[in-house]
Amino acid sequence: MKTLGNIIWLVLIGFWHCLGYMLAGIIFCITIIGIPLGIACFRIGSFALLPFGRTVETDYEAHPVGNVIWLALVGAGEAVAYAIIGGILCVTIIGIPFAKQCFKLMKLSALPYGAEIT
Repeated sequence: MKTLGNIIWLVLIGFWHCLGYMLAGIIFCITIIGIPLGIACFRIGSFALLPFGRTVETDYEAHPVGNVIWLALVGAGEAVAYAIIGGILCVTIIGIPFAKQCFKLMKLSALPYGAEIT
């Protein structure tokens, strides 16, 4: 099922999410100050490509300054967007597995520093 979920996710959502995060990561990495933000974008983008069968474990105490800066700049908006999309997907039975992936992405996009993707 995770293979089928990943294929459907990749075709409908994953490719575009990954492409957007990778482009944002490249833009952030152009400047020296933005390199940590770019690395976080690359991490989120790699997870957004194929999220089924993978888990996100966030260590909230790791890199607190980086997480606060990320949350203030881009993380809060992304997390709210994923929460809304996940809530909408939960309305249908077919959308529930995709909503779970949105909630994983919500957790990762809110606090990416110190997150483990397994």
